[in-house]
Amino acid sequence: MALQKSVSKSRKSIKSMQRLPHLASSLLQVSLPEEVKQLRQQESWLRGTGRSSKTLVKYPDLRVVLISMKANTVMKEHKTEARITILTVAGHIRLHLADATVELPVGSLLALDGAVAHDVEALKQSVFLLTIAWHKKRQES
Repeated sequence: MALQKSVSKSRKSIKSMQRLPHLASSLLQVSLPEEVKQLRQQESWLRGTGRSSKTLVKYPDLRVVLISMKANTVMKEHKTEARITILTVAGHIRLHLADATVELPVGSLLALDGAVAHDVEALKQSVFLLTIAWHKKRQES
């Protein structure tokens, strides 16, 4: 993480998040422009797969993932049991749901209930924040 501040790391949160414990600190601060720059230097971005991502926050009941997609690429249909939000940071994405198509230009926020199948299409080179929030604390697998 580019800018990360840790204050009073809880032993409990670190123990529950043994992988990448710094992502479960009691205080996290992130520079999105720096993170986007790093995403676009990853092998997955450079070799042309169309997207790269990085988990910025990782608690048992909450994830925040930064995702960058090249123009005209698609993340195939998927779903999670958790509720999610999607915030478009740059570009323009489109979500295809079973009964609707949702446009998310830069600055747009969408919330989806759990188990809603969707795909994500990048109409332009785009960056978005995906937040995943589970109803109950889930066990780390």
